Amino acid sequence: MYQPKYTITNSILKNIGFIEAAKEMVENAPLVPHWEAQFRRDAVIRTIHYGTHLEGNQLNREQVEKIVVDDDLKEEGRRQKEEVYPGSSFQPSIAARERDIQEVLNYREVLKYIDSQGIPVESAYGRIKTDFAPYSLNTLSEIHHLTTSKVLPENEQGKLRQVQVVIRNKNNGELIYRPPAAVAVPLQLEDFLNWLNSPEGQGHHSVIRAGIVHWELARIHPFTDGNGRTARAMAMLVLFQEGYDVKQFFSIEQYYDQNPRDYYDALQKAGAEKDGDISAWLEYFTDGLAVELSRVKERVMQLSRDLKLKGKLGRQIPITERQIKILEYMEVNNGYLTTKDTFKVIPMTSRDTIIRDLKYLIDKGVVRKIGRTKASRYVLTE
Repeated sequence: MYQPKYTITNSILKNIGFIEAAKEMVENAPLVPHWEAQFRRDAVIRTIHYGTHLEGNQLNREQVEKIVVDDDLKEEGRRQKEEVYPGSSFQPSIAARERDIQEVLNYREVLKYIDSQGIPVESAYGRIKTDFAPYSLNTLSEIHHLTTSKVLPENEQGKLRQVQVVIRNKNNGELIYRPPAAVAVPLQLEDFLNWLNSPEGQGHHSVIRAGIVHWELARIHPFTDGNGRTARAMAMLVLFQEGYDVKQFFSIEQYYDQNPRDYYDALQKAGAEKDGDISAWLEYFTDGLAVELSRVKERVMQLSRDLKLKGKLGRQIPITERQIKILEYMEVNNGYLTTKDTFKVIPMTSRDTIIRDLKYLIDKGVVRKIGRTKASRYVLTE
């Protein structure tokens, strides 16, 4: 049976510690539904943009977001049985290469598919985990099919390769890696998936398992093209299935795309190890997830200051980042501020906007105003 070879290094331990701490904090943060939906949507946009850009897609983030918005409108129209777009083909309102647009739409479908695979869901009783089937070749093939729809020939979408492929340096054509022969692919995949579903395989930490999935699929290179996106999506599925979806607020794809050379070097370095040790790759993988989740944690901490407000008011209220900064300042300034103070707290903001923010907080019962002159103050509600 397949057996991964790696050592739990100090770096891996430290990274998993960061991941666990961030996961715990994010999952217990009292964010209102408005912010949770915004965080998830932002993560979807980032995952699609950076995940396709890493493979050469030329669309920028704003264009990707526009395509996703248009696709959502089309889907909403379909649900309502309205004719939003004439004809049967999707026509996004941007000018770009057809392949680039299709890759974005495809990765969007991949994320929808992952969403449908028994991921933990919200309920009236807290977060619950639904049952899911063992990881299978059918799942892997479906992810690849969705990834490459209308991009590869139909007979290659979701089909294991029948030819030998090689990986070359894009700049000089130098041979970087020769994956296993096509005849060996089905057997190696079967052996690996058997291990992944086995009690022994399940004994490894879920983050480690996701990293191994990413690496092993990149190593086997099961398909003629689209292996990178498929490997990353399958790793994401493992994280989500095994309780590390972290409210779906993160995008590790962004970490990879910020330094693509480091990403490919980490894969290549692990592949060059003659004894098959992938410790260095797992250090890189866990570091990426730790960095991304720590970033998400900091943002969530900033936006979850309404915990104290909920305790005071008995309910949560949606507040903007500007309003959060106002409340944070009041908390460390003996519970009050003046209008003049707000210009220091949120500079480059108009007086009208500041007055609106303060009025909103007053109307919600969070803040009250003392005095009617220029010397008036705003204080936190007791």
